[in-house]
Amino acid sequence: MKSIICSIKKLASRYIAVATAATASLGSMVSILPVQAAGLLTPAGTQTPLEIRTQSVNVRIQDGFAMTTVEQVFAHPSIHQPEEPSQASQTSHGEQGSLDSKTAYDAHYQFPVPEKASVSQFTYWIDGQPIHGEVVEKEKAKEIYQQEKQAGRKVAVTEQESFLHFDIKVAQIPAGQDARIKLVYYQPIEIDHGVGRYVYPLEEGGTDSEQSAFWTRKSEVQQQFSFHLELLSGHPVDAVRVPNVPQALIQQFTSQHWQVSLDSQVNTAAPQQPAFKLNEDIVFYWRLPEGTPGSLNVVAYKPEPTSGHKMGTVMMTLTPADDLKPIVEGTDWTLVLDISGSMKGKFQTLVEGVSQGLSKFKPQDRVRIILFNNGVQPLSRGYVQATPENLIELANKLSNITPSGGTNLMAGIRMGLDDMDEDRTSAIWLVTDGVANVGETNQRAFLKLLKDHDIRLFTFIMGNGANKPLLQALSKASNGFALAVSNADDILGKLEMAASKVSYEALHDVKVKFKGLKVRDVQPSTIGSLYRGQQLQIFGHYWKGGEGELVVTGKRSGQDIEYRLPITLPEADIRYPELERLWAFAEIQTQLDDQRTYGDSDDRRDAVVDLAKTYGLVTPYTSMLVLEQSQFQRYGIEQKNAVRIEQEVNAQTKRKDQGIQNHQQASSHSALSGSRSSLGSGGSADWKWLVLLAMGLYSRRKLKKVMS
Repeated sequence: MKSIICSIKKLASRYIAVATAATASLGSMVSILPVQAAGLLTPAGTQTPLEIRTQSVNVRIQDGFAMTTVEQVFAHPSIHQPEEPSQASQTSHGEQGSLDSKTAYDAHYQFPVPEKASVSQFTYWIDGQPIHGEVVEKEKAKEIYQQEKQAGRKVAVTEQESFLHFDIKVAQIPAGQDARIKLVYYQPIEIDHGVGRYVYPLEEGGTDSEQSAFWTRKSEVQQQFSFHLELLSGHPVDAVRVPNVPQALIQQFTSQHWQVSLDSQVNTAAPQQPAFKLNEDIVFYWRLPEGTPGSLNVVAYKPEPTSGHKMGTVMMTLTPADDLKPIVEGTDWTLVLDISGSMKGKFQTLVEGVSQGLSKFKPQDRVRIILFNNGVQPLSRGYVQATPENLIELANKLSNITPSGGTNLMAGIRMGLDDMDEDRTSAIWLVTDGVANVGETNQRAFLKLLKDHDIRLFTFIMGNGANKPLLQALSKASNGFALAVSNADDILGKLEMAASKVSYEALHDVKVKFKGLKVRDVQPSTIGSLYRGQQLQIFGHYWKGGEGELVVTGKRSGQDIEYRLPITLPEADIRYPELERLWAFAEIQTQLDDQRTYGDSDDRRDAVVDLAKTYGLVTPYTSMLVLEQSQFQRYGIEQKNAVRIEQEVNAQTKRKDQGIQNHQQASSHSALSGSRSSLGSGGSADWKWLVLLAMGLYSRRKLKKVMS
């Protein structure tokens, strides 16, 4: 035990040395722009007539997906002293009423797009009554919104700006009144190395330069902010963390039932201070105990055949037992780092992560660093041996960089692909927000470049507003993987996961098929590789329940492997209607990815619109529109989403009464009976976890101290 502790102390001192080197010169790069955040927008140079009075967030994580509900109240600061009405005046952009408007105001709220999520419910209270939004083609929604606004009627819309953000616009809020809205979105949840992660995104990525120039934003919640998260896990959970919110209250009811609460109200002694600022993501982690077995979880939704709804939807999550062997030979690592202007708010996280990540390399490894913004330049002179001295020198050089300029992503990747040693295993780490705006920006050109080179690309996607679709497509095409990183993340935990993935064998060319069951429309349609710690999550449609097999094939170190797992699909199960939206969103993402790769196609666009309208989803081509109740019929808009919402709410109410459900199947199969991959717990690994946590706190404090 003493030798273990000594080893860990050496590891800790090495982390401290690298972290100190990384932070010692940060004073030269503290010309960092203020962090942008979710909030109310108003044209630059004017004052906003509205404020966010309250925001209430409720999250429920259960049965493989998360449901996030956000309720907000917008109000005029002088709501208790209504002014005399007069004719409203609008800005030339029509987004927000001017400060002189006495009759009514408009609100424009913006927040980052959550990962793998789309707004499925948008509710606006009109004359005290909640009215659910309906999905309409984006341009048609804009047209109707303007018509209703000009006619003086209450109207609201939620729309998506590509991968960047969601925008909520509410028109005709009378002076002296408030506006109440509600958003709901679903997203599948994956567990990596036995660690689950949920992010409530608030920090705006700073990648939309045009919007940043035109708009200013008000990101404070004035009176009350609350965040409540409930976790109901199919497996016992031995620890949870909310690393960036120390004031959060964590409660454990059972080993499978946890709750996190954060309530912040305005201080009556200092009423000029807001209750909460929406400028930092809230990240929630939970960890399964070491030794948790592999599993196959199957959740299905299929109404009774007599209802006329014959098709069912299934979500399957496969977590295989850890049967991948470690890789022992040395590797050449190329770090391609984004130092463009859009990285300013994220660069300290990059410096911290890369500096500490350098200590993950083995002495037999070699490393080089390449930087890119408008152009590209090497930070190191070719490959250097991964000795402590060389790594500290690289960390020192990196800490002296000041982000600026555009993003020539193609130039960075091209140089990273140069000068590879064919006699050594090579891989590229790409750290970027991926918003390519200089040189080549076409996704198809990036994919062609990688296709011509047999090399794995591993990507850290930095911050909200990052071009996740492009970066995930590149990683997948090269048989690598992509990890999303928030400024509020435990960066060391992310590095531990990444290091584990690349230090072990992987399953490549993974495919799934079904025996004895008719399952179609499977998403993802192409799987690619599966790395250590990763889960395989798939959606599909089926028409008849019964017993069959899920067959998973792939290659491990060139050898064919096959898992044949028995599964049972129910003939009827109405507990999870949300699965229909989750499948539709996965299908929509495939269509949009093909649009980016192969060019704009009317057929694919129509397919996205049809899916979005059928399943009630906001996409880059569709918006969710709320009208006064009588106006839906006037515009010929059928209120189908309201019916779907009622079904989902009824199902959610019944599930709460049923408690935690067990969806495991094939638990005795050899592919699942062993322990799943983990970062380790118990014994020496417990010490290691504490060391990693301490190093994270140490480096963050150093950063804050230097920047204060």
